[in-house]
Amino acid sequence: MISDIFESTHKVRAYECDFYGHVNNAIYLNYLEFARMEVLETLGLSLRKLKEQGVALVIHRIDISYKFPAVLDDILQIRTTVKSHTNTICTFRQEIFRAADEKLLAAADVTWVCTNLAGRPIRIPQNMRDALGFPPREVKSKK
Repeated sequence: MISDIFESTHKVRAYECDFYGHVNNAIYLNYLEFARMEVLETLGLSLRKLKEQGVALVIHRIDISYKFPAVLDDILQIRTTVKSHTNTICTFRQEIFRAADEKLLAAADVTWVCTNLAGRPIRIPQNMRDALGFPPREVKSKK
């Protein structure tokens, strides 16, 4: 459903931390990607299956705000929900929390475009729209 929040869990590993002892800012993009893939797989929409259907999901924009650092051995909760969508574009809202105290560590809006395998934008397939809980499309009647 469009209002559903999908949760993924991740434990911070030593090689994800930088010189200062906290998670490197670029690693957060990996966390977000991991969580988005879990959402799709949970809904039966793995990238492999989508590719077999001739569909690719291409990242258009990521707008991320870093609030507080994650450190070694933190357990992170990554929450993903659909923020908005059009016929060809969808934006996921993703938030990363430290599980121990529910502190918001980072928040991102990740916008992706649905394309064919040649990279041309296409309508988000109906099975994907249904799985993500998009409302039914209105059919315009001809007069």
